[in-house]
Amino acid sequence: MHTIADIADFLQEFAPPRLAEEWDNVGLLVGDRSRQVRRVMTCLTITPPSAAEAIHREADLIVAHHPLPFRALKRITTETTAGAMLLDLIGAHIAVYSPHTAFDSARQGINQRLGEGLGLAELAPLIPGGEGDELSGGGRWGRLAEPMPLGGLAERLKDLLAVERVQLVGNPERLVRTVAVACGAADDFLEEAVRAGCDGLVTGETRFHTCLEAEARGVGLILPGHFASERFAVECLADVLAKKFPTLEVWASTMEQDPLQWF
Repeated sequence: MHTIADIADFLQEFAPPRLAEEWDNVGLLVGDRSRQVRRVMTCLTITPPSAAEAIHREADLIVAHHPLPFRALKRITTETTAGAMLLDLIGAHIAVYSPHTAFDSARQGINQRLGEGLGLAELAPLIPGGEGDELSGGGRWGRLAEPMPLGGLAERLKDLLAVERVQLVGNPERLVRTVAVACGAADDFLEEAVRAGCDGLVTGETRFHTCLEAEARGVGLILPGHFASERFAVECLADVLAKKFPTLEVWASTMEQDPLQWF
């Protein structure tokens, strides 16, 4: 029988905490490392529906991309959503592990998978991970086999993430060849993409003024939304864990949904 420690140790190798941003809160956040594990659920974010799903299906561990708790808490009570969920999970003996930005930047992390899914070759980190590791680091950039319209790349992204719509900044007919990717909310990577000579950047979401800056600097943006840019990798992570620990029942949450809807 595997323990929380077994899963946590593997995840620390798969997505080393040293790759996480300084402001982040990654690793085992709730739970007893010695406790045995039979069922594991992955999700993008622990929400009341996904927490209820984990409890109903008697999960022993949730691997949530976004941390819970994220920031330090002075009290844990039912008066806050985070406190109520933590009390429910602790009461059900469910541990929580979050890889967050370490998973974004890992060798087989979210940004690597985004780049590969878009058909980018010669992928390299926009910000190297250090310690002699050339394959890990913040964001990714690479080249398409042939230049293609920004709109065509958007269609490719929609197929990859199984979404119906994305937002664009730039002329859909403009050709792009060198493309950067940075999942989630990644305003800071625009400057790195420009430095790398990219004419396209795929990121989950960004601010209005970053869109204006990208337009002014000739970088086409494709924005599928924060949820869509990361949720697919949570499903991939469930597959990774299932293969590594074949005696465990592992699944990606079926209850969480993007809170943003087109109306």
